[in-house]
Amino acid sequence: MNHIETTIADVHTNYPNAIQQRISFRGDTTLVVAVTALLEICQLLRHDPALDYSFLVDLAAVDYHPQQPRFGVSYLLHSLKQNARLRLRVMLSQQDPRLPSVSGVWPAAEWPEREAFDLMGIEFADHPDLRRILMPADWEGHPLRKDYPLGYEEVQFSFNWKEIDRRKDYAQE
Repeated sequence: MNHIETTIADVHTNYPNAIQQRISFRGDTTLVVAVTALLEICQLLRHDPALDYSFLVDLAAVDYHPQQPRFGVSYLLHSLKQNARLRLRVMLSQQDPRLPSVSGVWPAAEWPEREAFDLMGIEFADHPDLRRILMPADWEGHPLRKDYPLGYEEVQFSFNWKEIDRRKDYAQE
């Protein structure tokens, strides 16, 4: 049995109702887990010496609008000793996009959680410093959401540069 299969068996044994779906794609395994069990599963994966997922590679938020549940947050984990990667994903509704913070399990999660909060509006409970990091503090909305209004500026090429240049602010002076 390989390390991923061992990991899934351990998670299933300790949290039998937590795994909602298992996805295998191009050699990568993703476990869609319940929000209520996320923190406990992360602690198991990090602190169990047989599993030892000591490295949080990435944390990413996705907006699946108009699908429900609307948001997904993925945690890409790596076991350095076993050279194995596992992705955990939790799905969140639009009405309550809130998760427990895993920054106490992997301190490297602190900044990606802040980014997901700032750009997608997903709140992380018990985060040590949850505030905007890319957008100004008084900014309204979350620019990576699919329902956020798009900004548009025509691209300047060699054939249209004079026309666009006339519309620029500096041309009004």
